[in-house]
Amino acid sequence: MQMETLVALCKRRGFLFQSSEIYGGLNGFWDYGPLGVELKRNIREAWWWDNVLSHNELITPLGAPSPYQMVGLDSTIIMHPQVWKCSGHYDLFHDYMVDCRETKKRYRYDQVQGRWVSYKGQRIFVATEAVGDEALAETEHKALKYFGLRPKDSEELVWESPIVSLTTVEDLSLVLAPDAKTLGTLTPPREFNLMFKTYVGALSGEENAAFLRPETAQGIFVNFKNVLDSTRVKIPFGIAQIGKSFRNEITPRYFTFRSREFEQMEIEFFCRPETSRAWYEYWRKRRYQWYLDLGLAGERLRLRDHSPEELSHYSCGTADVEYAFPFLAPGDFGELEGIAHRGDFDLRSHMEGKLIRKGNELVVELDANGQPKYRGSGRDLTYFDEETRERFIPHVIEPSAGADRAALAFLCEAYAEDTVPDEKGNPTKRVVLRLHPRLAPTKVAVFPLVKKDGMPEIAQSIYAALKPHVNCFYDEKGAVGRRYRRQDEVGTPFCITVDSQTLADNTVTVRDRDSLRQWRIKVDDCVEVIKNLVSGKERPPELA
Repeated sequence: MQMETLVALCKRRGFLFQSSEIYGGLNGFWDYGPLGVELKRNIREAWWWDNVLSHNELITPLGAPSPYQMVGLDSTIIMHPQVWKCSGHYDLFHDYMVDCRETKKRYRYDQVQGRWVSYKGQRIFVATEAVGDEALAETEHKALKYFGLRPKDSEELVWESPIVSLTTVEDLSLVLAPDAKTLGTLTPPREFNLMFKTYVGALSGEENAAFLRPETAQGIFVNFKNVLDSTRVKIPFGIAQIGKSFRNEITPRYFTFRSREFEQMEIEFFCRPETSRAWYEYWRKRRYQWYLDLGLAGERLRLRDHSPEELSHYSCGTADVEYAFPFLAPGDFGELEGIAHRGDFDLRSHMEGKLIRKGNELVVELDANGQPKYRGSGRDLTYFDEETRERFIPHVIEPSAGADRAALAFLCEAYAEDTVPDEKGNPTKRVVLRLHPRLAPTKVAVFPLVKKDGMPEIAQSIYAALKPHVNCFYDEKGAVGRRYRRQDEVGTPFCITVDSQTLADNTVTVRDRDSLRQWRIKVDDCVEVIKNLVSGKERPPELA
């Protein structure tokens, strides 16, 4: 599947639109259309149900060290600026950028790549933002154009390297920037803060400066004591949150994969230090299995542990759930979710001040006068275990998923093209989204075969009965085969058709999107059957 095909489908069928499109769009921001908002809502609800609402704190889940509790939270997007200073974001949350003096374009330093090439003694680095085969083709095209050669002369070029990152190039004067015509147009890399700055109050002075949150986690940490004091939760327990975050990306890329506004589904799980490794392994496996259960294929999904060099200074271990998105080069994966063992870093930071690593210890960073660079709240964020009479700082396991990236992955996985017979039995091409029924925007479509003989009235009554229970769609326009194809293209898993037999025996046809299997059920059973099919309690006959 070409990514352009999926993008076209998303716009045509109302999944995703570029923000402010009528004004030319705003790079890095996306709007969810009528079907997209339902898909994303279903992903959020599946995540919340599976992790919070359906959780039974009285039993030990499979693979867990013990029973545990789960509660929810919804913190504000704008918080006290000191939160981000103590968390480390204020000083450390940045990328490196390079600017092109010729084109006035800006690039993320680590996202530009290219190849070394020589021609008649001149050696240059041809840069591109493309990946995979597109990067190879683009660098060759740019090199031919730069040296004034024709495609038939391509063998005269001597390529000295495979595709490598711009970060490996020491002399930027030898770089032909992605959109430039001359060498040496890139500036030296410089830091770019990823937080969106704003102002709280009527005046825009620095004393009123604040930031849109770059992650949702800190809202949980600063409310840790509030949750303890207002509920009866006991360690181990998790606090879950779904909310918007904002990052001022230099070059948003790949559709919704890197956006400036995105939604996180996040858990901060608090546990005793001596059990934290076991809990990390539990959440690591559980979160990977969640994506498999909702339809992502195992050969395109992987759980990758970070190497010691990749770990954050506070991390005791991190693993990423990654998916092989079609816009990436063959063999490359993009992150869907990170599961991090954060130790006691976050609660300590908000108690004591910003922490840095010295040797094997995390210590408060000091300024030139030997005072904390950023003071913590001074509030006691320890936990007192009433059974053991111990007081300690809990360790934290953080599964953090991107709702937008998940939506993109599920769409990529679901998209398929196949051949099915039309009304006359002739093979015809079909575009279908094989979304899991829990995620599908519309669960069932209801059709009268023809607009006469009382069929529309029966179909409308079935639609009315289904509407309070599942999201459904009514359609009586066009041939029934074309109606089926429209629903296949937007991922509707089941269709109900009222036909002439309905008038005789009060049964209707149910059609399964994936297998094309059709079977009949009683009109009075429609609601229960569809609810069971969507929830997985019942399966189409050939799969039962």
